[in-house]
Amino acid sequence: MSRGGFARRDIPAFRRTQVEPAYSMTRIGAGALGGKAQGLATVADALESAFREERYGDFDVVVPRLTVLTADVFEAFMARNDLYDAAFSDRPDDRIAHAFQQAALPTEIVGDLKALSDQVHTPLAIRSSSLLEDALFRPFAGVYQTKMIPNNQPDSAVRFQKLVEAIKFVYASTYFKRAKDYIRATDKTSHDEKMGVVIQEVLGNRHGERYYPDVSGVCRSYNFYPTVRCRPEEGVVNLALGLGKTIVDGAITWCYSPARPKLPPPFASTHELLQNTQTEFWAVNIGRIPKFDPIAESEYLVKCDLATADYDGVLSAVASTYDAGADRMVAGTGLRGPRALTFAPLLELEQYRLNDVLGVLLSLCERTIGAEVEIEFAMTVPARGGRARPCLGLLQVRPMVVSDELVEIRDEEEARSNVLVTSDRAMGNGMIDTIRDVVYVKPGAFEAKYTRVIAEHLERLNARLMSEKRPYLLIGFGRWGSCDPWLGIPVDWGQICGAKVIVEATVPSMTVEASQGSHFFHNLSSFEVCYLCVSHNTKPAIDWEWLNAQTVADETAFVRHARLEQPIVVKVDGREGRGAIWRPE
Repeated sequence: MSRGGFARRDIPAFRRTQVEPAYSMTRIGAGALGGKAQGLATVADALESAFREERYGDFDVVVPRLTVLTADVFEAFMARNDLYDAAFSDRPDDRIAHAFQQAALPTEIVGDLKALSDQVHTPLAIRSSSLLEDALFRPFAGVYQTKMIPNNQPDSAVRFQKLVEAIKFVYASTYFKRAKDYIRATDKTSHDEKMGVVIQEVLGNRHGERYYPDVSGVCRSYNFYPTVRCRPEEGVVNLALGLGKTIVDGAITWCYSPARPKLPPPFASTHELLQNTQTEFWAVNIGRIPKFDPIAESEYLVKCDLATADYDGVLSAVASTYDAGADRMVAGTGLRGPRALTFAPLLELEQYRLNDVLGVLLSLCERTIGAEVEIEFAMTVPARGGRARPCLGLLQVRPMVVSDELVEIRDEEEARSNVLVTSDRAMGNGMIDTIRDVVYVKPGAFEAKYTRVIAEHLERLNARLMSEKRPYLLIGFGRWGSCDPWLGIPVDWGQICGAKVIVEATVPSMTVEASQGSHFFHNLSSFEVCYLCVSHNTKPAIDWEWLNAQTVADETAFVRHARLEQPIVVKVDGREGRGAIWRPE
């Protein structure tokens, strides 16, 4: 098998007259499965074998039951409804989505979908599985939409209708602006893409009007930002309470090395820890019917706080409690006091051997796919007094790009007088000496309340530079790609996809850790973009004085585009996580 490719494996056809087993894969249609489904199908057999032979705390490790609408169903839907004109137009996303909602699914699959909605009464995730999503280079990670539906209505006709609306929404997202912007940065066009759809049961438990897993996570077998005492090849894990949307959106999560799960967190005090851990989580709304909005990804989602989770009784396996008398965090919820999502009962006390299971899972996926991998999972733990076993569901596996090019940055190079940027937390690997454009957020104008406006300004500059085929250096503040504008600049990948080097700088009011668990960062590695993190406390940090003295090609209230007569030089040593940028001599 070639490095980083999925071995092609077919899955059986969906049967209307037979209820499928709790953990099974079926398909509707005869075409390609698409990347997401094919990745899960590739590792499913190996997964079952490994966790039958290896017994880790009586975990159930499964791929939650799913059905795939194959790519030929999508092609029939597009052709029979004459949707290509709308799809390739410049219409806004909502207009495209409405056009798709008004179209009819192929009649030959309607009976299968009705049977599926009759068989399954638990929440469903309707997810993209496009033909380009399994590519090692230029994968379409996080480009398309996912729709979660409660699927708990008593009337099967209503459940069927909501399922159909969600499928059409995912189909429409193939042609949303974000997807079109993204594809411009590849050697493909929108005409090359074909969409499969995964219909998968959401792994979780019901808590009143909410349904969610105890833990969601993203694991990478390679860590681009290792902390002290950790090595890149040891990997990295991001954990969150509730649905994985928290991680994908680049919000605050718990990050640790699977080789060192008990390593103290990188906080100077318990107060700092309480200020910098997850405080909200996402769940599927299975209660009061929300406002009808079939073209909104979060139509059936609800955001909740930790008080709600405490009420639901789910924090005992994932939280620590602040002991004010001792000024320390105590694993679990046995004390009264503020809670923090440290996942210490799982990682330190090993209430369930989650970390051991993740280690086996990462190794298994690497061997099966033949490359470093990124996996997404969800986990449920037994209720107090219950006899059920913890269950970990594998939701996605995709290959990573990890360069083995040998690059070295010597100390004397960093000490040169023409250093523009230096970083001891850099992602990527290689040398670039062709960039003559620098786009940066102006330090004096930056405030968190303006980050959405800044994202719009960057999108305009990115589009122009891409049309001119001019790759550029991008410098900004906070966490790039976060959906939370108070953590950084909330850009989609397509809004800055022309950048070949990206710098993430902190300011005293915004010092969040770089996220590795989101699709945004998977795209960075896959497009071989160099990424440097710089603290405002670093000396030297960024030579703003030199940047401000360069010729201005374009400028807004918050962003400046400088064009240089000679190119900058960029070097990143991926083995050491070290990077530097030198201005022209």
